[in-house]
Amino acid sequence: MTTQTEEADEAAPGTGNGLGALIVPAILAIASTLVVIGNLTMDVQSDDSPGPTFFPWLLAIVGYALAAALAVHFVRHPDELARSETKFRTYTDWAAAGWLIGGLIAFAVLLDVLGWILAAALLFWCVTRAFNSKRPLFDVSVGLLLSSVVFLIFGVLLDVPLPSGILGGL
Repeated sequence: MTTQTEEADEAAPGTGNGLGALIVPAILAIASTLVVIGNLTMDVQSDDSPGPTFFPWLLAIVGYALAAALAVHFVRHPDELARSETKFRTYTDWAAAGWLIGGLIAFAVLLDVLGWILAAALLFWCVTRAFNSKRPLFDVSVGLLLSSVVFLIFGVLLDVPLPSGILGGL
C-alpha cells in the first residue's frame, strides 16, 4: 500500500522514468545514417582498395552498434532519481560543457587562421581543461605533439593537405 506522499512523488513533474537518455543513441543513429547517405552519394573516381568509402562505412557500423548498445543499456537501466530531495544522482557540469563547446567553436573559427597544428592543440587544451586538468603547460605540449603527428600523417603519408595557417611559411 502506498501513501499519498509516495504517489505524489511518483507523479511529480520532471521526475520522469529516466528514458530521456535515449536521445543520445537517437542522435548517434541519425549521425550514422548521415554518414551512410554521404557514402552512398559519394562520387568515387578510383578503384583503390580500401578506397575513400572504407572508413566512413566503418564509422557508420560502429555508430549503429554503439547506438544500439546504449539504447539497450538505457532501457534496461533507466536513470532514477536519488532518494535525496535536493540532489540528483547525475548532473550536468556546465563549466566543462562550456570549455568543450567553446573549444570546438574556437577550433572551427581559427582553423584557417592558426592552422591545424595550433588549432588542434588549442582544442586539446580546452578538452583537458574541461576534464579539470591542473597541468596546462603539459596539456599544451601534448596537444602540440599530437596535432603535429596527425599533421605529418595526413600531409606526408596520406597526401591530404591540412590547413597550415600562420605556420605555413616556416
